[in-house]
Order: sequence, then C-alpha cells, then structure tokens
Amino acid sequence: MIGCDLTQLDDFTRALLTNPEVLEVSQDSLGDQAVEIARDGDARVYAEKLADGTKAVGLFNTGTNGTITVTVKWSDLKVSGNENVRDLWRQKDLGKFKGEFSLPVGPHNAEMVKIGSK
Repeated sequence: MIGCDLTQLDDFTRALLTNPEVLEVSQDSLGDQAVEIARDGDARVYAEKLADGTKAVGLFNTGTNGTITVTVKWSDLKVSGNENVRDLWRQKDLGKFKGEFSLPVGPHNAEMVKIGSK
C-alpha cells in the first residue's frame, strides 16, 4: 500500500517502487517468508529461500546512532564456499564472497542482496 499521489512521484521513488529485482523477490513462486537469521545489537539479518535456490537477504540497522556494518554469515544461510552477491536495490553484481558478506547500513535503514550461485 502506498500512501501518496502516484502522479507526483519523483524519479527515485518511482524507481524504488518499480524495481523489478525486488518485485521478483516479493512475487517469488516458492512463497517463503523471510525470517530473522542473525541479530547483533542494532544489526538484523533476515533471509528467505527463493525458487531458483538463491537467498534474498535483508541487512537492517534498527539503531539511530549512525551507520553500522551488518554481516551475513554463510553458516547462518546454510551455504558454503564462494557465493555470488547481487545488490538488489542498485541492480548490481558485487562479486563472489567466501564465508560472509558485509555492508554499511545507515540508521533506520536496510540493504537487500541476493546470495547464491544462480
């Protein structure tokens, strides 16, 4: 539900609301719900399995005291080895990572990535 005049959206907001990669996660045919897999202070990590075998991962900063580094560990995702990471908001491949992946996350903010070899 969007509580604004859709005819008045700026380019950033329109791109955010119509991001095809984020919408794919929302509409994934497996229908799994994201669950919290890690918590450390203000850092939260949520993940859901996708139909193609990859994982959608949300990295959250619930705090108000500045940017923190949020890490997702492969052991929490039940994967191992080198895994591809893609930034879903920016629609950009970030590379292959082994064991874990971290991003800086601003206060009351979130990042969303897709992790897996597909």
